[in-house]
Amino acid sequence: MKKAAFIGVGNMGGALARAACRAAGPERVVLVNRTRSKAEALAAELGCTAVGSSADAVQEAEYIFLGVKPQDMRPLLGSLATLLYGLHRDGADKVLVSMAAGVELSAMHQLVNGAGYDVPLLRVMPNTCVAVGQGMTALCARPGVDEARIRDVEDLLSASGRVARIPEKLFDQFSAVAGCGPAFVYPYIEALADGAVSVGLPRAQAVEYAARMVMGAASMVLESGKHPGQLKDEVCSPGGSTIAGVAELERGGLRAAAVNAVQAAYRRGTELGK
Repeated sequence: MKKAAFIGVGNMGGALARAACRAAGPERVVLVNRTRSKAEALAAELGCTAVGSSADAVQEAEYIFLGVKPQDMRPLLGSLATLLYGLHRDGADKVLVSMAAGVELSAMHQLVNGAGYDVPLLRVMPNTCVAVGQGMTALCARPGVDEARIRDVEDLLSASGRVARIPEKLFDQFSAVAGCGPAFVYPYIEALADGAVSVGLPRAQAVEYAARMVMGAASMVLESGKHPGQLKDEVCSPGGSTIAGVAELERGGLRAAAVNAVQAAYRRGTELGK
């Protein structure tokens, strides 16, 4: 039996499928997509298997990653309920792992209730950086899911980056900073590169230097254990060029803009969840 099936291989589903292939081996991964040619193309690239229907994917794998849009979750789970119950009677329980934003585990449980037993349900919230193995993914499980199954999902996603278990009630907050955050950082990198071009650096080098600087600075925060404010102070010499630049960032409202961006993303996320 395959280890993992991915129903829906869009940007996020496809990225996690890549991670699962690296972690478990492509021979243990199966893909399906509404547009079959998309699943077939990715399967050919990764060396895994594409199948023709969601039902086929569920029958072939143990862990089923649901990469469909939130509005498509109800019809998908409704169509799979009878199949899940039949497999359960045969001793082939499946674990469902949702990637759908705003669809809580309690809602999933109601949608799949027709299966006639307590289907193990998990939920993950990845960000786009999983595509390069540097992602940040939140994970939670419905009460009663075996610890071994939760660890299996963590192992399957281990090649995508960091996977953190957090309470589901914090998923909107997580999404506001880790999910939306890359889109906040990219304009900053672009702006730094624009500044570098304005003082004479060629564009390609400016983008690379800015991006690598951000990557290195993030690693310093994670690996040193120091507060970001302390690390900032360690770069700023009295009367030097760095503190002059920091002062300009403060005058421009960078700190307040970042706080406001996360708060706005959180508010909008909770609105969409309703």
